[in-house]
Amino acid sequence: MKSSEKQKEEDSMKMKPMERDEAPLRINAFTLIPNQKYRRSCRHLQSKKGGDRLENFHTQYNCGYFQLIPVEIFHKVLCYLSVTDISVLSMASKVVGTQVVGYIATSSGIRRLLLEGFHSTDVSKKSVSMEHYRSLGLLFKRCTLLLPTKERLKFVHNQLLKNPCFRMGGCTMVVQCSGFACFGMLLQTLIAGWDELECHRVFNFLNESANLPRKMQSVVCSRPGATRKLELQIRLFYRRVLLDHWVHQCDIAFWLTRILKPWPMVNQARLLYLLYGPMSINDGQIHWHQMNQIPAGEESIKGLAAAVRLLHENAKEWTADDIFTLLEELAGFPQEWLLENSARLLICCGNNMCFTFLANKAVNGRLNELATLIVFLSLVCEKDGYCMDWTVKMVHRICKVIASSESRWNFLQTIEKVFARVTMDMIESLMFSGLEEDEGVTYNMYNMVNAQAEFHKEIMLHAFSNVLT
Repeated sequence: MKSSEKQKEEDSMKMKPMERDEAPLRINAFTLIPNQKYRRSCRHLQSKKGGDRLENFHTQYNCGYFQLIPVEIFHKVLCYLSVTDISVLSMASKVVGTQVVGYIATSSGIRRLLLEGFHSTDVSKKSVSMEHYRSLGLLFKRCTLLLPTKERLKFVHNQLLKNPCFRMGGCTMVVQCSGFACFGMLLQTLIAGWDELECHRVFNFLNESANLPRKMQSVVCSRPGATRKLELQIRLFYRRVLLDHWVHQCDIAFWLTRILKPWPMVNQARLLYLLYGPMSINDGQIHWHQMNQIPAGEESIKGLAAAVRLLHENAKEWTADDIFTLLEELAGFPQEWLLENSARLLICCGNNMCFTFLANKAVNGRLNELATLIVFLSLVCEKDGYCMDWTVKMVHRICKVIASSESRWNFLQTIEKVFARVTMDMIESLMFSGLEEDEGVTYNMYNMVNAQAEFHKEIMLHAFSNVLT
């Protein structure tokens, strides 16, 4: 009995461990093991939550710790940075760039960034202002990098308009003011590296914002000098903002072409004179009638000659015929120029262009005009101290262009006849002129006689070179 009970007891003890083992296995399979994994992962996340909060914040907003600073404090920090440093900072992220744009648009930011003092006569101060606006252009370029072209230009233009010296008609001392020059330096830095399509948009934006097409229409439809104030504003705006600051000639040719090409040829000549013709430094008056009244010096003509040569050499949109027509229209505006001034313009345009222009007249059979220009080319060479050998060589090259020997002989005879006629005209003017004009006429006749003598001397040297050596 006892043994049987004992046996049952042992059997029950053996069964209990099995039951205990089976039950926990069932519980652990569905509850304990997943709970242990969950707790382990939670402890891992809990440990990193506090330490990674700022790093996650930086990743989310891409602005670093600047996001924690109030906007007002951020603007105060920018006040202690140079313009160059602010431009570098604006490239840190999109959010920082947006905050920099917001700072520029504030009244305190624009007061600090838009330096004044454009009417100072101190050269060193003007140089400092130009460098400042070069840096400011780089700042505008960087902080608006992600905006469309039109939005970038609109933002920059809206900030500059807050200073009257950047607006057409906003400054009362426009001749002495360097506002347009600083505007041009800023604009050049802003658009450096832009393609032609974007530069077209820049030109159209500037024209529309300043209402330049209507103003230029008013100028070209009025007699020269009737709208003096408007003429001066157009000249200084285009010259100082778009034309004068570029290093490469092709860039200047591009902007000058944009200004001239929309107009008919006669208006192109007028606008070219408006931009580069002689002007009074004191009051800004353009000397429209100087070329048809008195002999003009080289200083008065070299600006026009440089512009014409620039278009001829660098612009793809100008043909040789366009340049010839432009020269002839220019020499006839507002009235026919003195032939001496026309000849001086050709000399200032350079050898290649001068020969091409004269050869075109020879090919078209305009030998009388050609002979007259040769005579006055020799007069300019005598007056301005150029070598007369240049004129004789030019005649020799032109003779090779003329087809027949008879035409060449007629051309040479016509040159001699023009020399004689011009000299006689000067003698008659000297005889019938008043005392005030006596000195000028005498001086011209003296130079013409010397020019004819030098011209013939060079011809004899070429003709008898074999005998003289």
